[in-house]
Amino acid sequence: SNFIGAVGLAKAIDYVESIGVEAIEKHERMILGAMTERLSKIEGLRIYGTTENKCPIVSFTIDGTHPYDVGMILDKLGIAIRTGHHCAEPLIDYLGVPGTVRASVGLYNTKEDVDVFVAALKKAIMMLG
Repeated sequence: SNFIGAVGLAKAIDYVESIGVEAIEKHERMILGAMTERLSKIEGLRIYGTTENKCPIVSFTIDGTHPYDVGMILDKLGIAIRTGHHCAEPLIDYLGVPGTVRASVGLYNTKEDVDVFVAALKKAIMMLG
């Protein structure tokens, strides 16, 4: 049996309960809002999925770039994101894009993280332009 995993899960649940699910959701929505607002100001960047109560993830493309290239540069700049089809290949094909760049936020992220991410993304766009 996975005793260590069970103890770890119990500690994780205690941690989440000590903060409160509502507080975590409020924080994630605030960071997601800040990131979405900043990204929406970047010329040529298109966000996919903008429903009001979505999970704290932003998927996007940037005109004239391939998601893998953006992801590779961001990785070299110390920014961890995902690129590709995200297990949604029929949707990606329907949208007519090669994939998307996907950034997610969590309890541990700050507005400063958003600033660092956006600055690195702008640098990647300049390098690929």
